[in-house]
Amino acid sequence: MSSDQAAPTPSDFVGKGIVFSAPSGAGKTTLVRRLLAERDDLRFSISATNRPQRGTEQHGVDYYFLSTEEFKEKARARGFLEWEEVYDFRFYGTPHGEVERIWASGHHVLFDLDVKGGVRVKKKMGKNVLSIFVKPPSLKVLRERLEARGTDDPQEIDHRMEKAESELTYADQFDWVLNNDDLEVAVAEVIERVNAFAPRPTKSATP
Repeated sequence: MSSDQAAPTPSDFVGKGIVFSAPSGAGKTTLVRRLLAERDDLRFSISATNRPQRGTEQHGVDYYFLSTEEFKEKARARGFLEWEEVYDFRFYGTPHGEVERIWASGHHVLFDLDVKGGVRVKKKMGKNVLSIFVKPPSLKVLRERLEARGTDDPQEIDHRMEKAESELTYADQFDWVLNNDDLEVAVAEVIERVNAFAPRPTKSATP
C-alpha cells in the first residue's frame, strides 16, 4: 500500500503511519495515549475483532465488532491490511478502509498492533510507516506490571509471559526498539522520533 491510494487533500498531504507493538504490559497503550494527546494530526486506526463488546465500548469507536463468521469472510475477501488470531479463537485485524479513511481526512495513522501484525504492516506499507517495538526493562519487571494491573489470574499471566518471550524475538524486525524503563523519557523520545518522521501538516494551525 502506498500513500497515493488515499484520497487527495487540499494541502497535498502525504499520509504516514506509526505502528506501536509490544508484549502485553510493556507500556504501549500509555505511550499511544500520550502521543495522541500531543499530536492533534494523528488518528487512531480502529481494529476489527470477533470478541464481545465490553462495558461501554461502541461499535465503530472502540472496535468494529464482527461475528466470527463475518471476520473470517472479510479475511477470505482480503479485506484486512493485517489480521491475527492473537489469542485462541480471538481474532483482531486492521480493515483496509481505515488507512484510506484517515489519510483522506488529512491525518497520519496511528496503529496499536500485536507484534506479528506490526511486522506485517511494516512489510506492506514500507517507508510510509515508522514501526516501534516497545520493550520492557526485563521479563521480571513485565511480570510485576502484569500482576500490579490486577486484571488477570495467575494462569493468564503465565500465558502472557510465555507469549512475551516469543514476541521479544521479533524486536529486530522493527524500525526502532524503545526501552521503556522510564515513562517520561520514553514519551519524549517517541514524540521526537514521530515529529521527525511525520511532521505536522502546515495547515494544522488554521482555525
